[in-house]
Amino acid sequence: MTIFPPDPNLTALRLELARLRAERGWTYDELADRSGLARRTLIEVEQGRTIGSLKTWHALAHAFAVPVDQLLGTLCQGHNPPEA
Repeated sequence: MTIFPPDPNLTALRLELARLRAERGWTYDELADRSGLARRTLIEVEQGRTIGSLKTWHALAHAFAVPVDQLLGTLCQGHNPPEA
């Protein structure tokens, strides 16, 4: 029997990105400069038009100086993450 994981909470991930950006008072242009990502990519990710790659989220974690698991951990919001 195959057990499928719950759907990731992509809304929570987008909201965490928006929260971190707003908390710092950064515009999309400022975040683009700090992350090395295109402004358009940031807008599309934050507005939910694309998920972004692992490389994108890694760059964002460095720009915000937070662990990448803080960002990606929001994918499990609303359900329990698997136990080790």
